[in-house]
Amino acid sequence: MKKTLKRVIFTLGLLFTISLGFSQDDALFKNVRSALKVGSSRELAKYFNETIELNINGESANYSSVHAEIYLKDFFKKYEPVDFEYAHQGSSSEGQKYAIGNYSFSGGSFRVLIRAKSFNGTYRIYIVDFLKE
Repeated sequence: MKKTLKRVIFTLGLLFTISLGFSQDDALFKNVRSALKVGSSRELAKYFNETIELNINGESANYSSVHAEIYLKDFFKKYEPVDFEYAHQGSSSEGQKYAIGNYSFSGGSFRVLIRAKSFNGTYRIYIVDFLKE
């Protein structure tokens, strides 16, 4: 009887832990979507790792989260958002999370790839790619 109770408690604890991991990255991508919809570099930067790789139309550089926020602020001014929606979300076998979406502005759109992984137990964005379509 005690073994069965221990198994039940262990299983419930495991399921709870797994659900916390899913809800954490679900919230991450939900908040990122909201930030991209309104073009808020400040809100978006809250989810960046300390350093982040930004790729915009083939121009790639590594930035501190502060400098990436400033760079994206200019990007959002130049390409003021009309909408942002995800086309696909997933994860790798190594536990990295990604999302692919469409960022629309009045003159066209960008395909956006966002990559996140766990840093000290918290999912943080470490790569953002904007490719003009």
